[in-house]
Amino acid sequence: MLTLYGFDVSNYFNMIKLALAVKGIEYKTVILYPNQSAEYLSKSPMGKVPALETEQGVLTETNVILEYLDDTYPDKPLYPGNTFEKAKIRELVKMAELYLELPARRCHPEVFFGQQVDALTKKEAKRALCKGIEGLARCAQFNPYLAGEQLTAADIVFLYSADLAAAVAGKLFELDLLDMAPGAKQLMTTLNQREDVIKIAEDRKLGNIKFKKYIASLS
Repeated sequence: MLTLYGFDVSNYFNMIKLALAVKGIEYKTVILYPNQSAEYLSKSPMGKVPALETEQGVLTETNVILEYLDDTYPDKPLYPGNTFEKAKIRELVKMAELYLELPARRCHPEVFFGQQVDALTKKEAKRALCKGIEGLARCAQFNPYLAGEQLTAADIVFLYSADLAAAVAGKLFELDLLDMAPGAKQLMTTLNQREDVIKIAEDRKLGNIKFKKYIASLS
């Protein structure tokens, strides 16, 4: 059986949880935070989460894990279609990560942890987020999903990237980020109404309590 390492507040961990749920794959979870212990570094070379332990060994990096799951468990594909269509899904995945998730992450300390982020970082993040959502809007179909009529890996990555990016844009810049991509709000509503997404959200709420205690223990 597969073993998934990570914690329920991590959006990347939740991307893998949703992929496993969508595909109906059984797995067990080991809850842990990123760390540099020798034991965990033997599984995850950078000490990051998520990590997925398989019969052949351990995989890290969310994109890699998503594609492994789709190749190994082809039912309910997350990268459906011909070669070009699969590539377009990968393109959307990378756009959501590079131009929404990563710019917003630079401002997470201020938005979610009460720390101060310098003005230049916020200026750069705002510019990147606006360009990112506009670029994604030009590339995505929103019909109703990013790549068309079927839920794909792109929607999973978008869901857990855009929610945090929208929170950053709203709190720091008073921007309605999703309003800048017609169809994005409806897609988020559709995804958040799924039973598996609701369950993951419940797990995240419970996990957030433990995560705050963990953060407090570090200070």
